[in-house]
Amino acid sequence: MAKYGSGDWKELPPFSNVFGFLRRKTENIRHQPPFMNIQDIQSTGTKATRDGFGQGLLEAGRQNPNVVGLTADLLESLQMQHFKKEFPERFFQVGIAEANMMGIAAGLATAGKIPFTGTFANFSTGRVYDQIRQSIAYSHKNVKICASHAGLTLGEDGATHQILEDVGMMRMLPGMTVINPCDYHQTKLATLAIADHHGPVYLRFGRPAWPMFTENMKFEIGKALHLASGTDVTIFATGHLVWTSIEAAQELATQGISCEVINIHTIKPLDSEAILDSVSKTRAVVVAEEHQRAGGLGDAIANLLVHKLPVPMEYVGVNDSFGESGKPSELLDKYGLGKKDVIWAVKDVLDRK
Repeated sequence: MAKYGSGDWKELPPFSNVFGFLRRKTENIRHQPPFMNIQDIQSTGTKATRDGFGQGLLEAGRQNPNVVGLTADLLESLQMQHFKKEFPERFFQVGIAEANMMGIAAGLATAGKIPFTGTFANFSTGRVYDQIRQSIAYSHKNVKICASHAGLTLGEDGATHQILEDVGMMRMLPGMTVINPCDYHQTKLATLAIADHHGPVYLRFGRPAWPMFTENMKFEIGKALHLASGTDVTIFATGHLVWTSIEAAQELATQGISCEVINIHTIKPLDSEAILDSVSKTRAVVVAEEHQRAGGLGDAIANLLVHKLPVPMEYVGVNDSFGESGKPSELLDKYGLGKKDVIWAVKDVLDRK
């Protein structure tokens, strides 16, 4: 039976259906991946998530002859040169014409191809939002919009290129899948997965070398990745801030604070079941993302919880600001996205629990 005070008792159905309810709960638990001890999660090295995209695209091209690549004058920045070298007849250099690239991709999808467009996240969304909405999302075209150099970790290129609104823009489009992987391995698997997924996808990744820690972990679109079990608070993190959240949780563990850490790589569709299962246990939430606080993963989770399970919640994200030029690590600290900020958010939310 449900434990009193856990919140689960509110979900119990009439007695006539209670055995079916408990059976489903048991099956859900049985099929969840095992949690790791937070101190056991270690980096095996560093590599950029954009490198994972490049290798994933190459493998997807080998597996499916309908996969084609397009870029807007950013071949090597997106690591698409490997695909072009092996499949030159399936690669299109559009030049600095991002809107045209989206239109061409829509046409290729209409003809049965699986186009992967590649440019910076700012140009993949803000510059071409009309083309994406009208030519891709509205007709549910099978286009994969692959966006590198997202967020503050773009670094020295500065505010004009550091888009921090893209997740919000893309998750509002009906039928658009939004994925923000956390390291090289997960980005490679995500790239392969979206090649097999029918429908428009926004795949977001980054520029800098970043810790790798998901090797041998599975990736499934729409399914959260449970990294570590905890009892005091749940940290939901996406993209580069997953590793930051792991480091914060490791430090908090030495202070006697038990954090459950869950990687939400798929922001849309959101894994509501995994989120509610965890929050019903910890009753406190921190969301960490390299994005504006408005419109991103935090808002998606808040919208779920306010309807299903209201609990104290804190955001770790950019607070209504543009970025600036600088080193990625220094920018993350300055704009409140560092390890210390996750630690502060956890302690703050626990004070309100």
